[in-house]
Amino acid sequence: MKGLFIAIEGPDGSGKSTIVKKISKMLNIDKINHITTREPGGIDIAEQIRNIILNPNNTAMDAKTEALLYAASRRQHLVEKVIPALKNNKIVLCERFVESSLAYQGHGRNLGINEVFSINQFAIEDVMPDLTVFLDISPEVGLSRIASRSSLDRLDLETIDFHKRAYVGYETVKKMFKDRIIVVDANRELESVVNDVYKIIVNKIRG
Repeated sequence: MKGLFIAIEGPDGSGKSTIVKKISKMLNIDKINHITTREPGGIDIAEQIRNIILNPNNTAMDAKTEALLYAASRRQHLVEKVIPALKNNKIVLCERFVESSLAYQGHGRNLGINEVFSINQFAIEDVMPDLTVFLDISPEVGLSRIASRSSLDRLDLETIDFHKRAYVGYETVKKMFKDRIIVVDANRELESVVNDVYKIIVNKIRG
């Protein structure tokens, strides 16, 4: 079985972390060799960058600085974790990838999707997911889901208008990469969403 890079995308509150954990357990049961990871983060240096980006105290952060930090984190994560796993024929299941930067910084921060993609092309050197599953949920519903969390990060605390712009950005991103992005309705009960995502992933793995 060859390595495959699979990203799980979606707005805040769409259930990415929970779904990745549940999918991982199902892959283990089926004895499918894989790793799970996340962005920003996944390895030590990238997690340190994550802490800078998402620290609620860093309110002075410039939008371009934010975009560059995401790209830097992504680069280190790729070379240290993702690419080695793919070379070892593992399935890489990653919570967020470059699509998030295009939506959140490109459109949410009004930096321009093409401009943010250019920054990231330098970082990723054409390494893109083989499949991206987009968990579709409205910003309003997503933010209502995370409102009860004990701690919210800097982006969680952004205005609803920012999250709405990011959601619109995702619509453009889905068109840009329509050949590899599959949309799943994340408004339904968790079990149904997990089962649908698992079927999509397994179908991709089995070709």
